[in-house]
Amino acid sequence: MTKETAIKSAFQVASEKYAALGVDVNKAIDSLQKIALSLHCWQADDVTGFENQGGTLTGGIQVTGNYPGRARNIDELRADILKASSYIAGNHRLSLHEIYGDFQGKVVDRDEVEPVHFQSWMQWAKENGMKLDFNSTSFSHPKSGDLTLANPDNEIRNFWIEHTKRCRWISEEMGKYQEDPAMMNLWVHDGSKEVPANRLKYRRLLEQSLDEIFSTPYNYMKDCIEAKLFGIGLESYTVGSYDFYLGYGAKKGKIVTLDTGHFHLTESVADKVSSLLLFTPEIMLHVSRPIRWDSDHVVILNDDLMDLAREIIRCEALDRVHIGLDYFDATINRIGAYVIGCRATQKAFLQALLEPSALLQQYEAEGKYFERLAMQEELKSMPWNAVWDMFCLQNNVPVGDDYIAGIQQYEKEVTSKRN
Repeated sequence: MTKETAIKSAFQVASEKYAALGVDVNKAIDSLQKIALSLHCWQADDVTGFENQGGTLTGGIQVTGNYPGRARNIDELRADILKASSYIAGNHRLSLHEIYGDFQGKVVDRDEVEPVHFQSWMQWAKENGMKLDFNSTSFSHPKSGDLTLANPDNEIRNFWIEHTKRCRWISEEMGKYQEDPAMMNLWVHDGSKEVPANRLKYRRLLEQSLDEIFSTPYNYMKDCIEAKLFGIGLESYTVGSYDFYLGYGAKKGKIVTLDTGHFHLTESVADKVSSLLLFTPEIMLHVSRPIRWDSDHVVILNDDLMDLAREIIRCEALDRVHIGLDYFDATINRIGAYVIGCRATQKAFLQALLEPSALLQQYEAEGKYFERLAMQEELKSMPWNAVWDMFCLQNNVPVGDDYIAGIQQYEKEVTSKRN
């Protein structure tokens, strides 16, 4: 029996088992096919970017590890992204930070950046069947410090306001070019190592900055505002907390970004989804994996990810939830990190799509809580992996662990030769 024949045989058995529960596996595959993940470009180069300023990361974030083969320029970054994409089923997006502009070796400060600096990215993405999302970049700059959009110094604050305005403009042009709105994520690290004398002061400044930034309406981009619990060296106070952005998003109709690494480890990010869907237009996800802090470990198929995927599917909210990845692990092969995280996220959504929602809701409505819990436990041993293998086969990407050898070969031939 060939491997392909074995996959098809296992899929047939799985299809019959799920059908007995009222689940159409082909419908689940079709739904998964339509889920476009937004890959984060910064995994391939440790959030270095192309500003030619050098230096280390600042602004409360940190990359750990120094595995050989980091992308050193725009061509290497693009090659690595395409290589990673070749192992990921489906058509996906690419999320760029502003520091990844095609600056052609010129120094372009962040309050001077324009759409022209991302024109080659737009063309490249279109040629490769990808669409773009965007992020303003407040960290790792001489004017970053501890405060940007919440800075009492008008010169510094206005610098970052202008930067963010230009990022929205760039996002709008991206959206026009690709005929699909670009998600423009705004995250600033603003905070304090110790508790400030007046918390309200800085949050009022941030609100005023946001109001000015969002005063220009656009049609081909969507604004997302991202909270954080704390940053390294800024542990006691974060201006843009979850409460701040939840209030701002609900009041002003903005999309709130839920980064799964930006909350206390005992919080359930999945539980926040249904509330946000009631009061904000859409949700942006940054899927990460925190270990004791926002350490941006590679996403794996764990309970937190499963809960998040199930909640989105149960809410029938795929059309209102945008799924991006956000981690940067430099301790292992960076392309492998891409592939592991993306495939894990897809596996979580596939299992959620294979859940017999109608049956579970019927049990619940009839007060049959034993039956509901029993079914949820039995689902854990259902042959979802056979459906996953078929999904990969249909998309002509490696099945099972076959991608490992391909990534090893690329490392041997390409990334290991980078100094």
